Amino acid sequence: MSGGPPVRPGYHRRVARELRVPRALAALPAPVRWLALPVALTCTVVVLLGSWSASDDGVEVPQPTGKAAGYCRKLAAALPQELLGHARRDPSPASPYVAAWGTTSRTVLRCGVDRPDELNGEHAMDWSPTVDDVTWWSQKLTDGGYRFVTTQRSAYVEVTVPAGAAANPFDPAAALTGAVKANIPG
Repeated sequence: MSGGPPVRPGYHRRVARELRVPRALAALPAPVRWLALPVALTCTVVVLLGSWSASDDGVEVPQPTGKAAGYCRKLAAALPQELLGHARRDPSPASPYVAAWGTTSRTVLRCGVDRPDELNGEHAMDWSPTVDDVTWWSQKLTDGGYRFVTTQRSAYVEVTVPAGAAANPFDPAAALTGAVKANIPG
């Protein structure tokens, strides 16, 4: 004698019918069917995370942690609204770790970036100017622009200057040196 309520005739067949796998999935082997939902959920999460880490303008937003994040927020508050005659137009959505000046060919500052891998390779000895005790490692980009990254600071700051955005590609980084020095300790 069972302790549960009586089961109506045909109950198990009706439940089984309601839980049937769609025909498209029924043709697949069982392990594939079992993994379909977890794989779909994982892909959704990856897409969502990817959309949160890059701005609508295609600028990858750094995710600094700890003290570096605090230094970057202080730097963001100190950045100028105009840089070498170009108005500040930050990417959307706004982030305290990214700033931009200009319109089509614009200078972009990203604070809290990872240490560039190139600093360990053949580009480690590339031209690295120092302005007011802030050293900027430089790299010429394939599109003719330049990337400058601070070295020997508590957070890495990157300034990307596209070709033609400034008379001298180093001018934007040099103009931002005072704000970097005042807010990112060496």
